[in-house]
Amino acid sequence: MADARAVHDATLDVAEIEVVAPNLKRRLSGVTSTIVQLVPVQARSLRIATIGPGLPGSLPHLKWWQVPGLLRLPRSGRPRIWHARRNVEMIAGIALRYVLRAPLKLVFTSAAQRDHRPFTKWLIRRMDAVIATSARSGSFLEVPHRVVMHGVDVATFHPAEAESDRFSASRLPGRHAVGCFGRIRHQKGTDLFVEAMLDLLPRYPDWTAVITGRVTAEHRPFAEALRRRIEAAGLSERIRFLGEVPDIPAWYRRVALYVAPSRNEGFGLTPLEAMASATAVVASDAGAYAELVVQGETGAVVPAGDGAALRAAIEPYLQDPELARAHGENGLAVARARFPLEKEAAGVRAVYDALWDEG
Repeated sequence: MADARAVHDATLDVAEIEVVAPNLKRRLSGVTSTIVQLVPVQARSLRIATIGPGLPGSLPHLKWWQVPGLLRLPRSGRPRIWHARRNVEMIAGIALRYVLRAPLKLVFTSAAQRDHRPFTKWLIRRMDAVIATSARSGSFLEVPHRVVMHGVDVATFHPAEAESDRFSASRLPGRHAVGCFGRIRHQKGTDLFVEAMLDLLPRYPDWTAVITGRVTAEHRPFAEALRRRIEAAGLSERIRFLGEVPDIPAWYRRVALYVAPSRNEGFGLTPLEAMASATAVVASDAGAYAELVVQGETGAVVPAGDGAALRAAIEPYLQDPELARAHGENGLAVARARFPLEKEAAGVRAVYDALWDEG
């Protein structure tokens, strides 16, 4: 990884770069994940580079000392695109363009599922183009925009191929697993998943629940309360907290059913990652989940925050693992046809091309 970064730092010529994808936040987030997955696909046909902390060295990456190079047109002669995905990145782009007079076109991708604050609206109005990651996020925008939904890396997230991809390789009890992955906190609905498992697992002894994800200090009391509930119910062996795991794609392949119970979400990639792994999905209608999961074909969608509806949607899969298998296969077909990363990259490229055509 370090060697790859050294290669990029030694060879990258800012004059050749036509698109900059800033990542001005060190902490891992959905935005960071989008950049990490999408930029390598974009780089196949675009002169694109990232800038900022917290990114792997495998990405083409500008150093801070190269920022003055952004004040000049790239060698192609067409304006460089600054593609922001957060407020701080819009602010940086506006400062470069209007204060330092950098010849930039400003693009913003919005995943928010809420009305924007006045300052954010002010920033958005100064963008040359705006992308919404879903029809729902687009409904909160007050400017013209194009919907380009996120894609999934179908090479990384794929159906089981080896014995290590089978649930049996986990050496956990049971014959089948239901999973809930991501940060453990109230917003993500981890408690709703645990409550459903406390109710359902005693009736379905072949199933084990697997929870992965980071617990930050502020959410540790929340996680510990869930652990106590599980222990009191005598289900500590069948509802397992695995923490952060290095091989999360393998866990999508090991579970027969994936549950995304978020109370609120930006876009939410995990259902797509599950579908690309041929895993059935039960999700809330937070974020873009309802635009990803095909009700009754690839899984089920329930109202966000409704624990009873979540339990009712999960139970048919525990009753009939064959239903989970069939919906998983359907989900795989949908993920590959509608949501490959290449389709997202093409949609974003169309926005760039329209700006370049304007001159």
